[in-house]
Amino acid sequence: MKYLVFEDEEIVSDMLIQLINQCRPTYELITVLSSIKSGINWLNNNPMPDIIFMDIQLSDGICFEIFNEIKIEAPIIFTTAYDQYAIRAFKVNSIDYLVKPIDYNELKVAIDKFEKFNVGLSPSNQTIYNKVWQELKKSYKQRFLVKIGEQLKYINTENIAYIIYDDRLVTAISFEGKKYILDQNLEKTYSLLNPNQFFQINRKCIISLKSIEKIHTYFNHRFKLQLKPPIDEEIIVSRERVADFKCWLDK
Repeated sequence: MKYLVFEDEEIVSDMLIQLINQCRPTYELITVLSSIKSGINWLNNNPMPDIIFMDIQLSDGICFEIFNEIKIEAPIIFTTAYDQYAIRAFKVNSIDYLVKPIDYNELKVAIDKFEKFNVGLSPSNQTIYNKVWQELKKSYKQRFLVKIGEQLKYINTENIAYIIYDDRLVTAISFEGKKYILDQNLEKTYSLLNPNQFFQINRKCIISLKSIEKIHTYFNHRFKLQLKPPIDEEIIVSRERVADFKCWLDK
């Protein structure tokens, strides 16, 4: 199978290609395209690939502009940081819609689905539509119940500035600087939060969008964040998360 990748972040495209190679070593990458303009030009002058892996936000706009210019007959697996385009994606010949960071198992399921049907799935495919619709309607955590001494209290998620994992404890810090110990581990906590408002920048820290005061460039292509309320330790966006972090900020 020959495939095409649409992705404007080199780090992200390299990681995606690596995952595809793990899933299907026999698949052959044709090329990586980073823009609408280059995509239209390539598709106008080359045979259609067997399958396309397509990011939604490209360097010069939204990928759906390509469909206004070119009739794409190849099935598409969307790979994106933007969950709000899911329904629109299924109006074109989409196989699946994977939200970054791409999970190996989810990618494998999507490729299995492509190989099973070997055709683009239509919007009338109720199973796929329901899966996407349920994800879009997902109810995110509104508050956490916490124990303070002998009392139980709750903290609203909108009042959480950031969440830190340290010394085996997961601690939520409010915008007033108050600390609350949470019962869940960091990964579980992150899965409960609205991804439009919260982002896990590394293995030890989840931040709220409203907590970001300044963003500084940092060595090795990373970012250093200045948060409110202030925190003593350095808050660094890990190299693996930089591309997704930029997409999250640019929604």
